[in-house]
Amino acid sequence: MSERWYVLRSKPHKEAALYRYASSKGFEVFYPRIRVDPVNPRSRKIRPYFPGYMFLNTDLERVGLSSLQYMPLSMGIVKFGGEPAPVHGPVVERLKSHVSVLLEKGIERRKYSRGDDLVVRDGPFEGYSAIFDVYLSGQDRVKVLLEMLSGRSIPIELEAHSIEKRSDKR
Repeated sequence: MSERWYVLRSKPHKEAALYRYASSKGFEVFYPRIRVDPVNPRSRKIRPYFPGYMFLNTDLERVGLSSLQYMPLSMGIVKFGGEPAPVHGPVVERLKSHVSVLLEKGIERRKYSRGDDLVVRDGPFEGYSAIFDVYLSGQDRVKVLLEMLSGRSIPIELEAHSIEKRSDKR
């Protein structure tokens, strides 16, 4: 058998420690992280791209599955149907490239301020005008005040990528 990439699961919030441990044991490990702009300014600015998971390149026949299943801080290799599930090398290489770009530029999350005039660009409210309210924690979601035909505004939550600043003044 030859070396292949596998997904290694870590114990909750122990990705960095598992990465250091596996690397110190001579494994080639890809632990994708990205720069974020958290809602809480004291939160970590670099976070795992796949919380709880990383990629490990190894020859399972040589190292033995048990050495990975019982590695400290690890919850073992991801399996499908009871068998370790390899990840194709080109997939990992594309991920490395994608994550390096995200890490360099960060995730552009704070481009709107409360009160900004917006327009919804996709989804069921496409074309509607809105006023930015707040970024929501977790996924890149926002709360906006959607302007209805009756002149009323209702609060709704949307994906941040589905809105943009209005370029024309009404």
